[in-house]
Parts: sequence; C-alpha cells; structure tokens
Amino acid sequence: MDRIARAKESEENAKGHVTYATCVGTRLPLPSYKIVADVLKLRSPLVPPATANTHAHTNDESSTSFTPWKIIIITNTTSTKKGEFLLLSLSCAGIFYMDTFRRLPKPLRSTAPHGNLRKRKHSAVVDDRSPSTAPKASDALPLPLHLTNAVFFTLFFSVAYYLLHRWRDKIRNSIPLHIVTLSEIAAIVSLIASFIYLLGFFGIDFVQSFIARASHDVWELNDTNPNYLINEDHRLVTCPPANISTKTNIVSAPPKLPASEPIITPLASEEDEMIVNSIVNGTIPSYSLESKLGDCKRAAAIRREALQRMTGRSLEGLPLEGFDYGSILGQCCEMPVGYVQIPVGIAGPLLLDGREYSIPMATTEGCLVASTNRGCKAIYLSGGATSVLLKDGMTRAPVVRFGTTTRAAELKFFLEDPHNFDALAVVFNRSSRFARLQGIQCSIAGKNLYIRFSCSTGDAMGMNMVSKGVQNVLEFLESDFADMDVIGISGNFCSDKKPAAVNWIEGRGKSVVCEAIIKEEVVKKVLKTDVALLVELNMLKNLAGSAVAGALGGFNAHAGNIVSAIFIATGQDPAQNVESSHCITMMEAVNDGKDLHISVTLPSIEVGTVGGGTQLASQSACLNLLGVMGACKESPGSYSRLLATIVAGSVLAGELSLMSAIAAGQLVKSHMKYNRSSKDVSKAAS
Repeated sequence: MDRIARAKESEENAKGHVTYATCVGTRLPLPSYKIVADVLKLRSPLVPPATANTHAHTNDESSTSFTPWKIIIITNTTSTKKGEFLLLSLSCAGIFYMDTFRRLPKPLRSTAPHGNLRKRKHSAVVDDRSPSTAPKASDALPLPLHLTNAVFFTLFFSVAYYLLHRWRDKIRNSIPLHIVTLSEIAAIVSLIASFIYLLGFFGIDFVQSFIARASHDVWELNDTNPNYLINEDHRLVTCPPANISTKTNIVSAPPKLPASEPIITPLASEEDEMIVNSIVNGTIPSYSLESKLGDCKRAAAIRREALQRMTGRSLEGLPLEGFDYGSILGQCCEMPVGYVQIPVGIAGPLLLDGREYSIPMATTEGCLVASTNRGCKAIYLSGGATSVLLKDGMTRAPVVRFGTTTRAAELKFFLEDPHNFDALAVVFNRSSRFARLQGIQCSIAGKNLYIRFSCSTGDAMGMNMVSKGVQNVLEFLESDFADMDVIGISGNFCSDKKPAAVNWIEGRGKSVVCEAIIKEEVVKKVLKTDVALLVELNMLKNLAGSAVAGALGGFNAHAGNIVSAIFIATGQDPAQNVESSHCITMMEAVNDGKDLHISVTLPSIEVGTVGGGTQLASQSACLNLLGVMGACKESPGSYSRLLATIVAGSVLAGELSLMSAIAAGQLVKSHMKYNRSSKDVSKAAS
C-alpha cells in the first residue's frame, strides 16, 4: 500500500511533464499506466537531482536532457503479481528510463572582440559554464556493465536451450507447436529481450558518440579560431591547441583559409611602382608592357611584381635574372615573368654513320641520361650505327566544303591530276625560297574535302612555311572553284601534335630508320643480358604487348623519353613529341644467333635548326654541340635532316639499354638508386 500511495503522489507531481518509457532507442508513451517513481535521493518529482534547481522549467530548445529512472509499472488492474510479472518482462526488453524533454541553454560564446588575428595569438576560448560531463549510455543500466552483460548472455543461452528442449518434446509427443504455456511465453519474451539487448550492446559506443555530441554539433562559422594564425610571411601556420577545460565538450570549427594578401617587393623606381598599381587596378593591360616600355627585362619584372600582388603568391623560386627577354619577343613566349631551369645531361659519344656525337638531353627523370649513355657505349663498342633518311616533307591539310559531293570530287580529281601539279607547285613555292611542294593527297567525307599538302622546308621545321604555301594555293583555286568554302587552314588530316595513322603510314617531317649490330660479348659485358632474351622480350613487349594495348605508333619501349629530352635541349616544339615518338623497334639474332640486330623506324620526326626556340642561347649551344646550329648554306635542309638522324640514333641507344635492363631485371633497382631524391623536401619547403 505504501508503494501505491507513493505512486499516486508521484503521479500528481508529474503533471505537466511529457513522460516516455524508452526501450533501446524507441520511446513509448505510457498514458494508460500509473508510474511509481522510486528515485534514489529524489529532490524534485520527476526531475533529476543534478538539474532540479537549474533546468526544471526552462523552455530553451538547444539540447535535450536524458534522465535515467528506476521504475515500476502497474497495469490498470489491481493485480500486483501481474504488475510484477510485466515489470520483469519489460525490464528484460531493454534499458528503461524516463525521458523528460528539456532544452538546455546554448553554451555562451566567447565575447572576445573580433580583430587582427595576430593580436589574439595567445588567447584561448574556454567555456566552463556547463558543470556536468557528457552522459553515457551505460549510465542508464541498473547494474554495472559487465554484470548486465553476463546476465543477458546467460539468459539468452539458457532460454534458447529451454525452448529447444520443449519444442523437441512437443514434436515427439505430436503436440502442435503453437500451443504454448505461460512459462513458454515468458521464455519467448525473455529470448527476444535478451537478443535485443545483446544486439544493442554492440552499438553502445556508436550511440554514446551521438549522445555525447548531441548538444554540441553546431558551430558558429563566423567565430574566429585562434589555432590558425597568419604569420608575417603570409603562410598558413598551425599553432598548438589552447588548453580547454575538461568540463566542457567543445567541437572546434574548421579553419578558415585566409584571403590572399598582396606580396610587395621594392621596385627600382616610383614610376615602376605606379605601373604596377595600374596593372593591378586594370588600367594598363599586362601584355602591352613591352611595347610601352621598350625594355623587355623591365617589363617582365613589373609584370612579375603585379602578378605577385594580385595573387598573393610568391614567385621567389622562379628566376628572373640571367635571361635575354628580348630574344623571345614576338616569337617564343608572351607575357614572360621568368624562366624555368631544366638540367641538361650529356650521353655519348654516339657513333653514327662514322661520326661521333655528344647528345644533349634536358630532363628531370633520373636514369634516363645514364641509360642512354650505356646504349651509346654498346653501339660504339660494336662498331657504330647507321641511319637512312627515307622522306623529308612537312604537311598541312586544310578542309574545304562544297554544296554537293560532286563538286568536292571534281576538286579532288583536279588536285591529284599530274598535269596540274606544276601550276600548283609554282603558286605554292612563292611562299618561301626554301618551300618546295612535293605532293597533294585528298580525302573526301561527304561534301567536305581534306587536302594534305606535303613540302620540303629547308632547315626549318616548316609549319608556318607550309601554311603560307597552302594559303596561296587556296586563293588560286577560288578562280575556278568559286563555290568552295574554306572551313579551316587545318582540318586535322595533317596531323599535327596528335597521334594519327596517316603520320604513321605516310610520314610527316623526317622519316628515318636506324640500325646497329651489337656483338655478343658487348651484350653480355655491357648490357648484362643475353641475345635470346632480348629478342623474346622485344617480341612480347614492343610488338605483341603494344598490339594488345591497341597502340598507334607505340611499338617501342620508351622512344618518347629520348625524343622529348633532345627536343627540349635543342629548342624544338615539345608538343610535337607526340608524332615524333612514333617508333617501331625490331630485334633479331644474327650470325648464328650470337649477335643482336636492332633497328628503330621513326616515320615522323619533326625537327628544325632555325626558327622558334632554336635561336635561344641555351638551345643554340646544344645545337652547336651537335654541329647543326642554324641553316646550312651549302645544302639547305642538311642540318635538320642530320638532327633527325641523331634523334633516331639516340632512340636506338635508349631502346637497347632499357630493354636490356628489363631483360636482366635491373630496371627497378636502377630507378631506386638513381631516381629517388634524398633531399628533405619538408625542410626545403619551410
């Protein structure tokens, strides 16, 4: 009776509160039951002692407080035994606690003024207004966690064994399984309850992590974070975290990246300072500095400073001094702010066609120069390599359109008629004293006609030269084909700076084949491998492997490495490495299988010794090293053709050495030794 009286008193005091019974994350309202509160150290009805005086009547909705309770539930009937049985069953169903929804006030924000971050460098944001620690899910358990686990484990397996035993007896006695006794019902409920608890137990840490951060999962994006400061050299620095009170669970906001600040470098004069400010303000365009100032070096320095101020990024590591900016004006690079340094290594001597060449290679790839040098040594000790120039002709292919396919075909027949070639050659050759039209190849796609002109260009690579000649021919054709519509001076049938079968088959620029016979003793002593292994590897890798990959002109090991390095060192167009690296490498055993015959065929090497980057000081020095600087006055075109054969011979050396390294299993070892930096990059960056 005392328990019933206490239930009535608690029910009266509980008016105005929303009461739930919570079972494993599911809240069930209990309007039809009388709640008997048996709370230890109860100071206020249905209010936890820690918050009775502080949060009993707050309406703030910032967070939710969870209060564990030890409860007894009595049904509307007056049967105490049934009520106690219901309590036993429900207590097995999970962890029950009374949940009174209240919103705690938001944690007070720091009132420190917003200002320069440097002034707050040593400040700390501390909020100790919340006296209680974060609640844990295990706090709701009536017993210690390990004892509760033991109880439910024992209950689960014992009840499961009991039910299995009972069901076995029913099957033997032909009793329907759906007929159950009161003890079996209790056992089924206990089994389900223990299973739910064990299932929920494995997620307690997960649930607890959400409960712990429930009231602190929002941060103010406008708050400044003193852990991330900007020092005097404008770099992002992470400072050690400030000491935070253990009474508060604070989730710090992510750092706000600083806005780029202008980097100001003293200039030579006030006039330069005014020009920089005008560029920053957009009054003076950056590209017009050379023409306005008449001093290319000064223009580059002013443009560089303006760029640093506008972006807030330093160009300290990019050199400015020591370069002739006037040499690139109008032909190599626009709006310069410095130049990039690339190391140049020397491979060789390469014994090619009876002459020795030291090969300049500009690269940042370790092992490349050393590997090519080993190939040159093997070729030298075997008597050298020989080369043959198969074709020399740069191409350009405009695309024109007609109203009908018939008219497009008429122009095709006209251009391919040998009787008309001489007249077209005269018109074409007016573009330059070195340009000589060699042939015209046409291809039709509907009403569109693609016309591929091929011509020799002397010692120049010749793209501009052939384009001017094509323009002359198109203007000449307009008199007889007035309905011709020129869509573009280049229709990609050339094909420039793109892998294309037309270049692989027909060639573009210089087509070269280079070969050498490597002696057996050289293969073993210098290349550290065997002739048979090289032949087999070349067939499976360069031929079959490339075919499996669907390669277009890539039937080689690494021709592009050597071509690119020589192109950069000698001032060629690096983008034309795409078609210039088309190469097929062939190997076979000769002289009764003792020696190795190796050859490389490159159908589209696009090089020149005049024009473009070849006239720059560094690139000219590399060309001079090879003996092909400038134009050959005695025989125009000889230097560019010789340069193409040197490129092919260097590719031969590179292919021979790399294939030998792969066959001998030395590739990874050599790269680990020569292609790994021991420099502490982190210290260099700081």
